[in-house]
Amino acid sequence: MAVENVDQKYEVTVRFRLIRNCMLLSGISVFAQLYLFQPILSDLCRFFTITPATSSLAVSITTVGIAVGLLYWVFKADSISREKLMGISLILSSVITIVSAFVGNYFVLLVLSLIKGIALAGVSGVALAYLSEEVDASKIGLAISLYLSGNTLGGMLGRVVATLVAGYGGWQLAALFIGIGSLIVGGFFCKMIPAGKNFSATPFTFRQKISQMRSLLIQPTFISMYMIAALSMGIFVSVYNYLSFLLESPLFALPHHLVAMIFMMYIAGIIGSVVAGSLSDKFAPEILLQGTLLLMGIGMSCLLVMKLWIIVLGLGILTFSFFGTHTLASRIVSIHAQNLKSSATCVYWLFYYLGSSLIGSLTGIVFVSNGWFSLVEILLLLLLGALIIASLFIFKYRFYEKSKVYSYHRYGSDDVHSCS
Repeated sequence: MAVENVDQKYEVTVRFRLIRNCMLLSGISVFAQLYLFQPILSDLCRFFTITPATSSLAVSITTVGIAVGLLYWVFKADSISREKLMGISLILSSVITIVSAFVGNYFVLLVLSLIKGIALAGVSGVALAYLSEEVDASKIGLAISLYLSGNTLGGMLGRVVATLVAGYGGWQLAALFIGIGSLIVGGFFCKMIPAGKNFSATPFTFRQKISQMRSLLIQPTFISMYMIAALSMGIFVSVYNYLSFLLESPLFALPHHLVAMIFMMYIAGIIGSVVAGSLSDKFAPEILLQGTLLLMGIGMSCLLVMKLWIIVLGLGILTFSFFGTHTLASRIVSIHAQNLKSSATCVYWLFYYLGSSLIGSLTGIVFVSNGWFSLVEILLLLLLGALIIASLFIFKYRFYEKSKVYSYHRYGSDDVHSCS
């Protein structure tokens, strides 16, 4: 009996490690591919002879693809094996990334980026649902934090590696490098990811899902958080989209390898998520959300000062506070959703990526027409809108909700951003 217990514990430990490692790597792969082109938009401008605003579509169209894919998986994810869906998505997106390295037409590149985004949605849509089903409750917090850290690390590494490789051999080599690396990760994932033991197909009708989503969009709590997610993500992506143009301009004339180091600032985002998550266990996340939005404003104000060290400082503050904002807003959605967590968090991600796509591209027109200062001023106005929404939510609706008893520890295991 003792031997059987030891064997069982060993099996559980090995299974957890495999799940942990596979999901960490999947997060890195997804976000490395998602933001591959963001730091090398200037290379795309030169190669395809296009404007910065047009070049930003290479990033925005991928996030549009993810949004479209997520909308599809709202209705289908509960009827398909999660690990198989994620494996196929990783392989397919990697192949598309590799193919994009050999494209000589910008429109074709955009079409491939759209398809790649749809493929990546297969991972984003079910990853955390898989973790919540297959990982023991005592370890799920660790597993989820590692997966989300993988997302952030992937975003950072994808940008840094792409910038360094592009500086050496052009954007095509960068795409090829990221694509091959992601394909290796996808192969490892397919071979090593444990099969789900607790998943059972439970398809919903189209009418049920539409009804759920409609009920969410008329509730002030959810629409407030969705708007904050869209605005804050759009602001964040816009800064990272066009900052490299400023840093490579004659004003700073930074070489590729130094511009790449700017994207190491994503480490501040990891810290911001952890700090915001920890504080939200002790204090009301609605109040903390106002603080992180104000901090975003401080960081963005630093971007108006044309001194490199102040810009780097401002970018660090912005990155730290944005990830804190994202953590708090998504947690508020999860807490209030109760039995609608799946639909509520999926709609959150839809707004998140649509904000990235629309604002990230439209602000490029401002940047091209009026320059960096006008861009930052417009983004500060959008941030003011997010802050007003957060304030209205607190003062108009928090009193309405005060009869509810919040126990943040109770929601810890359900605090999952899935679209299953």
